[in-house]
Amino acid sequence: DAENAQSGGIGGGVGRSPVQPVKFPHPVHVNALKMNCAFCHNAANQSPDPGLPAVGTCMGCHLIVAAGRPEIAKLTEYWNNKQPVPWVRVHVMPDYVYFNHSAHVTAGVSCVSCHGRIDQMDEVAHAKPLSMSFCLDCHRNPEKYVRPKDQILNMSWSPPANQAEIGPELVRQYHIRGGERLTECGICHR
Repeated sequence: DAENAQSGGIGGGVGRSPVQPVKFPHPVHVNALKMNCAFCHNAANQSPDPGLPAVGTCMGCHLIVAAGRPEIAKLTEYWNNKQPVPWVRVHVMPDYVYFNHSAHVTAGVSCVSCHGRIDQMDEVAHAKPLSMSFCLDCHRNPEKYVRPKDQILNMSWSPPANQAEIGPELVRQYHIRGGERLTECGICHR
């Protein structure tokens, strides 16, 4: 898209942090309140597009919690006007790239692998390059990056010392197509 073309690369490039219509403190929600990514991005493991949080998701709590705060007043205005929050996507893939978010999540790829430590960002920034070489490194060597499915939403998980042993087993369990198949052009360019 035009914004992406002018912003310095795929997804706008590392460091891009667009101003959002409502400030959302990820550290508070993720670390203090222990909410996981799928609570707000509920399509992440079911759809090619992870979706952006619906105002109803926010208002499920904020009709009561912190209702007097200025940022919550902005949410309430969208809610009362029956309008979605016009979130600005931070991670944007160009039109010539096909990316299926759910295929990656269900294959054991963690949120942090592509998005960085969102749980530590007061304002979400583009943390990883999401370039072709970035993606191909994982596609060529998925065993280095996959993790147990119960750890996909764990932002602080680190690969264990035996990742070289468990990685290939996870690739087998998750039925990840290996070898040259994952690097064929048609996988990402359709």
